[in-house]
Amino acid sequence: MIPAKFDYVRPSSVDEAVAALAAAGEDAKVLGGGQSLMPVLRLRMGEPSVIVDTTRIDEMKSITDAGDAVVIGAGVTHDAVEKSALVREHVGLLTSATATVADRQIRHRGTFGGAMAHADPAGDQAGTALALEATFTIAGPGGRRTVPASEFFVDYFTTAVGPDELLVSVSFPKYTGWGAHYEKLNRTAQAWAIVGAAAAVRMDGGAIAEARVGLTNMGPGPVRASAVEAALVGASTVEAIKAAAEHAAEGTSPNADIHADVEYREHLARVLTGRAVAKAAGLT
Repeated sequence: MIPAKFDYVRPSSVDEAVAALAAAGEDAKVLGGGQSLMPVLRLRMGEPSVIVDTTRIDEMKSITDAGDAVVIGAGVTHDAVEKSALVREHVGLLTSATATVADRQIRHRGTFGGAMAHADPAGDQAGTALALEATFTIAGPGGRRTVPASEFFVDYFTTAVGPDELLVSVSFPKYTGWGAHYEKLNRTAQAWAIVGAAAAVRMDGGAIAEARVGLTNMGPGPVRASAVEAALVGASTVEAIKAAAEHAAEGTSPNADIHADVEYREHLARVLTGRAVAKAAGLT
């Protein structure tokens, strides 16, 4: 299907992009890599009056070391995140999750910020952002503001970014030396996760001293498995990890669809969390 007609703006700075969004009102859409937006346009699931293309905004296309954090521009591709030595060293869980996003073609075109702003509950990286307590920098007509991951993901395909605002970057605290692994179940290669589990652990003397666990597709947005994190402290065996992972479905609200019912998703959350943590801890 051919998309409906729209105007096209290609700003070269964040301020210009915000001005274009403000002028267009709620009918504008932001274009990054286009991997989520283009299918929406072609199927006429959305008919924006203006497309604001951010691909020429250099500020949004870098990965930088900010001392105690790694800052990833919203326009950075998944491929660049996956291959970044800085991300791999300090935010290894994000490297693991990003490597599972779709296929190489999508990862070369799709942007990290675009995936965050699209907020598909089956997206692989949002759980990592939540578990690792990332912060999101959003620019709007009133300036810039910072939003924690716990407040960024609002509902299905809905975030804290307003219609006249732009996601500029995402900042991850450094987890240098932590073990990390992302585990997901998908029916076919490159498919969305039916359920996913992102785990990062800090080991001390052969036991887990701290843990961070985020779940994919277990609610309208990513879910942090806080009960699992607490139960994992002191775990030093696969059996102890599996026991802690039994808490994974607590506080979740998974949806039932053609791929899985609620009970199966809850079962997957427990199993995949156990696997992810055990691999992150180096026990399997």
